[in-house]
Amino acid sequence: MLLRVTDLKTHFFTTRGVVRGVDGVSFTLEKGEVLGLAGESGCGKSTLGYSLIRLVPPPGRIVGGEIELDGLNLTSMNENTFRREVRWKRISMIFQGAMNALNPVYSIGYQMMEPFKYHTDASEDEAKERIARHLELVGLDPEIVSRYPHELSGGMKQRVMIAMALLLEPDLVIADEPTTALDVIVQAQIINLLKKLKKELGLSLIFITHDLSILAEISDKIAVMYAGKIVELGDSEIIYENPKHPYTQKLLAAIPRVHERVDKLEFIPGAPPNLANPPPGCRFHPRCPYAIKICMEKEPGKEVLDDGRVIYCHNIPR
Repeated sequence: MLLRVTDLKTHFFTTRGVVRGVDGVSFTLEKGEVLGLAGESGCGKSTLGYSLIRLVPPPGRIVGGEIELDGLNLTSMNENTFRREVRWKRISMIFQGAMNALNPVYSIGYQMMEPFKYHTDASEDEAKERIARHLELVGLDPEIVSRYPHELSGGMKQRVMIAMALLLEPDLVIADEPTTALDVIVQAQIINLLKKLKKELGLSLIFITHDLSILAEISDKIAVMYAGKIVELGDSEIIYENPKHPYTQKLLAAIPRVHERVDKLEFIPGAPPNLANPPPGCRFHPRCPYAIKICMEKEPGKEVLDDGRVIYCHNIPR
């Protein structure tokens, strides 16, 4: 097992109260596996990703739980050791919005050289050789090292970010909505590239997105998040064919079907809760068509179904 996350809690301490961005999340990831992390905006997906690489912006911080990478406890590790030995070297991240992640005043080559200078004793020639190799791996001409971010298209910048994330050959890559703001054609190219890299490199990946239709293309299993918690987790094919949690059902029903005639798209009424003051019981109950009295009073516990999936629901639709 590559990654084990146990009861992870990341809270933001604001003047308006404690915002429970991630509130008791547990899952595992095997080597060479792709976990798709899905849910509406604000459900805690990106906060979970930043927690794994310990880059949660203030006033947020990890307040509970454990993160184990290949048996190594990351939550108890001091920051200097984590920065030197884990971040970017063993866990890397493809940040959301490549234009914002790349520094506009430095060339691509300069920015890609930085991880080598910090994490390895490689010579400059060795670093340049590996940079060229990884740019070719993602379908880019190595000559772009002399160019600046504004000279590249959105798809090219995203490929640069993927190359940078793979540069030190980490155990795990976290992709935080890597296809956001890209047109449909470029989205498909990025997804196909990640699928290719998974096959060729045995890439272990956590793919974060609000678009469940994208996860059908790349993920081995899916975790659906709502209001800081995972509500359903299991094999991607099983979840797509037979979603059990009402929230998962609604998310999948809202995806447009290209080959089906639909008179009206489904939608989820209402809005996600305020995580500084979440509703009692199941956090989805104000929007759930199957909610019963216990849903409003008691938080649902973990239930493992016969097909191996994990679900948190008092009244599972049959």
